[in-house]
Amino acid sequence: MKKKHALLDIARSLAVLAGRDLNQKAELTDANAYQWDGQNQNLLPITLVNYVDLALLLGIDNQKSILARNTEQFARGHGANNALLWGAKGMGKSSIVKALHADILNQAKQDTTLQRLILIEIHREDIQTMPSLMRYVSGLEAQFLIYCDDLSFDKDEMDYKALKSVLDGGLEGRPANVLFYATSNRRHLMPRDMVENETRAAIHSHEAIDEKVSLSDRFGLWLGFHNCDQATYLQMVSHYCEHYGISASQSELQSGAIEWAATRGARSGRVAIQFVRQLAGKKGRSLI
Repeated sequence: MKKKHALLDIARSLAVLAGRDLNQKAELTDANAYQWDGQNQNLLPITLVNYVDLALLLGIDNQKSILARNTEQFARGHGANNALLWGAKGMGKSSIVKALHADILNQAKQDTTLQRLILIEIHREDIQTMPSLMRYVSGLEAQFLIYCDDLSFDKDEMDYKALKSVLDGGLEGRPANVLFYATSNRRHLMPRDMVENETRAAIHSHEAIDEKVSLSDRFGLWLGFHNCDQATYLQMVSHYCEHYGISASQSELQSGAIEWAATRGARSGRVAIQFVRQLAGKKGRSLI
């Protein structure tokens, strides 16, 4: 931890020499999406976000409904919860965040009660700099949705304690215009032995229960994503083909899609679009 602080002090000193103040407020461009550069403590604009239409995300209707309501509340400046999207790979955890952001931007063109919603992606290795990011954007005339994909912590890592403080508000408190969404394959974000170590370290039994859910309990919303059944998977394939205008017989789609999923040992939205992409290439088509 001392080494991390030392590196941050060096970064600040270099920034001062370069004529830049790391504590200055963000200077936004016309872009509505950014990546957070934790090392240099600044925002990198993204002019073209890689997202899919919300309507294309099938098999997760309940998750879409709950997260859409939470995100829209936040975009209106109302109360909203940090959200943890956990579960099966390829079932749209990261896609739903980007799709909802794009959907709200489209709604805002007609609905003036929606404030400007900025999506900021923060990488897992930069989580320790989240307090700096929050200070960086606090007070600006926009709502900031900070998003971390594939968030988890390995044994002996201590960054999760800093995230706990951020999610709890800490002494500084989470700015009213900041919300945090994370995706993870793990419900508790850390290996079982880490959770058990924290449980054994607790003094009282109720503390053991609190530590059992430790980090993930700091999120107000838990949304689980699970592998889909075959019928839903085939519906995804058909829906993608229809959307991209790829013609194929029902038997060709069904047999090909089932074989494709079998070779990958899973059925998911990701597997469905991978099959459709392969089918498009076979037919001399593109998904663009």
